[in-house]
Amino acid sequence: MSELPTSELMPTARRVGDAIVISVRGEIDMHNSPQLRSEVLYLLNTGKPRKLIVDLAQVAYMDSSAVAVLVESLKTMHRTGGKVCLLNLQPRVKGILEISRLNAVFSICKDEQEALAK
Repeated sequence: MSELPTSELMPTARRVGDAIVISVRGEIDMHNSPQLRSEVLYLLNTGKPRKLIVDLAQVAYMDSSAVAVLVESLKTMHRTGGKVCLLNLQPRVKGILEISRLNAVFSICKDEQEALAK
């Protein structure tokens, strides 16, 4: 496992085999989602993972701009045959994904071990 450069919004990003695991914390909205987008795309373009695992345990709220970042990440990964797994969804975040029916598009896993095995 190797640590990858990150900022305040994404305190940890690490490589585990052919996957990149990103742990995000705080509320993600239109003010900081461009930073999240930039960092995720940087990690995808430089790391070339087969799987992106996004741990949202410390994200209590996200707006549509954050959802757009997740969707763009999913599209980027699909272009290369990769997968995106979301972990530890808080109730409000899970609700947003369910309302938008994106819970059927993303792979939602109970923990990192399950996501790595997919």
